[in-house]
Amino acid sequence: MKSPFILKRLLIVSFFLALLLFVAVFLGLAMGSAGSEIKAVLRSLLKQGNSDSLLETVIWGIRFPRVLTATLVGATLSLGGLVFQALLRNPLAEPYILGISGGSAVGAIIGILMGFARFPGVSLTAFAGSMATLLLILALSTGKSILKKDSLLLSGVMVNAFCSAVIMFLISLTQDSRLHNIIFWLMGDLSMADMGQVRILLVMLLPCFVLLFFLSHRMNLLLLGKEMALTMGVNVKVVTVTLLVVTSFMVSITVSHCGLLGFVGLVMPHLLRLLLGPDHRVLVPACLIGGGAYMVFCDLLARVLPRQGEMPGGVITAMIGAPLFIFLLKRSKR
Repeated sequence: MKSPFILKRLLIVSFFLALLLFVAVFLGLAMGSAGSEIKAVLRSLLKQGNSDSLLETVIWGIRFPRVLTATLVGATLSLGGLVFQALLRNPLAEPYILGISGGSAVGAIIGILMGFARFPGVSLTAFAGSMATLLLILALSTGKSILKKDSLLLSGVMVNAFCSAVIMFLISLTQDSRLHNIIFWLMGDLSMADMGQVRILLVMLLPCFVLLFFLSHRMNLLLLGKEMALTMGVNVKVVTVTLLVVTSFMVSITVSHCGLLGFVGLVMPHLLRLLLGPDHRVLVPACLIGGGAYMVFCDLLARVLPRQGEMPGGVITAMIGAPLFIFLLKRSKR
């Protein structure tokens, strides 16, 4: 049961982050490589004046699915980073750095080269890749505990490097027109988003979000240590494995649809933890809403910064997240 204080705090935080998300979504609809149409979006929302059918198609047929996809992907990766940081008790942990995203990408590329459909074929091979990577990381870091903080992170970094090499090897074997699409997709591509993709992501991800929210208090107890969590009635192995599998599944779904978007799971959980404290009952919904807003802003920058065309969203997330990773790494060695 949540105390009235926690519930009130959760509502306040969610309200302000929802306002931020609304602003991000509005700007995502109104701005892009084709120019800014803030007044057109307002008229369309308010159903006022004559609407330009071509502009309506751009706003609602192209930008709207892309903004929704960015919201879901940002929420997923931020929540995934939060879970890994809670399990490892390390602010540097996140799906991209640990190699889970890289393993998903390897599986997804294999599915693409085998000619599978994006869903469910490529999604299944991406999940298989993420689970294989997770098992490999756990095997490399096997010790007295199922999760050893330093060895698991180091194992993840090594596996991530190996996955990058496998990805380059698979791309080198590709001789047809799929090569360019795979490379662009690997850098984090949201340009192909449509409402069909949004529906698939919603159906696959929403149950995971709900489950992780119900496990948020157990994440708080895991932060106290294995022995303390056991005395509080937490089945540490079951909860840990559930969190790892569900998070890996979420990440693989986003990778199979949008490619590699690195460091999203590092930036938002760290920032929100500094602002809101360590309580995961508040951090889980905050990461969902705040992470979605962050990814929409990053995708918006990817669309408006280039003078012509656009750049992959993963370029923006890496430019923001990589310096933060270096800062946190230096800070942790003090």
